[in-house]
Amino acid sequence: MTKHNLIADVLRLKSERKALILAHNYQLPEIHAVADVIGDSLELALAARKATEPVLVMCGVRFMAETAHILNPDRTVLMPDINAGCPLADYLTPELILKTKEEYPQAAVVVYINSTAACKAVADSVCTSGNAVKIVKSLPHRQVIFGPDNNLASYVQSVLPEKEIIPIPEGGHCYVHMQFSPDDLVEVKAAGISIIAHPECPEEIRTYADHIASTGKMVEIAKSGDRWYICTETGMLERLCVLCPEQSFIGNEDAICADMKKTTLQELLVCLRDLSGEVKVPPEIMDGARKSLDYMLSVP
Repeated sequence: MTKHNLIADVLRLKSERKALILAHNYQLPEIHAVADVIGDSLELALAARKATEPVLVMCGVRFMAETAHILNPDRTVLMPDINAGCPLADYLTPELILKTKEEYPQAAVVVYINSTAACKAVADSVCTSGNAVKIVKSLPHRQVIFGPDNNLASYVQSVLPEKEIIPIPEGGHCYVHMQFSPDDLVEVKAAGISIIAHPECPEEIRTYADHIASTGKMVEIAKSGDRWYICTETGMLERLCVLCPEQSFIGNEDAICADMKKTTLQELLVCLRDLSGEVKVPPEIMDGARKSLDYMLSVP
């Protein structure tokens, strides 16, 4: 079956199932072509929360589908590839959070949205790369246990020196954002090209950035210049080229999230046809996870 035919069949089934397709910025272009909402983790979470369609199809990774179900539990939440996970999320466990909380009883707990529902259930708040600083700043606690991304924790600490950020676990990182080289960025800067880095990048990369931003904010920033080097997953380059056709974008072609590329049109077709790949968060986890997400969404 050709890509054109697959797209037509997906759109037909989407209409028949009264489904809403949500796709992360890092998804393949053909998935973006059939999606109703394309965005970063925060934008997808907000869209899932207000969705009225009976079926939500999350084209992303598992924690995103879990978040959709937590925020809108009366909807059927599906994933085309149930095995699309997040190695970063796998670094952190509820047990480690609770153990660290025993060591720092006065600390608040903030977990990155790239975490399991079970981790969210034992946190005070969730955050995204776009609102991490705002969320941590909003808390009255001086000490904040923060996981699982050490680089994002380092970024928050650099912006909020009055806080004591306690990163967990040791070495937690996104392998995609470790693909960038300071030597390459020196050459980029010498060529007069501006740099936008995702806050999951290591400090040695963020140092060279003209802007540090979530993927959702990158679109807005990119419109202010002509040539950009983008330090994040390659799917965002394609998205920026679509949304900002007057600008030019380059990046590292090796910065690929394998799990984000697992979702295909064929899998999406089967998902809609069979209503397969349902994601449900257990009731014993749902309430705590909902509270931490609600706190994040309540911060203006």
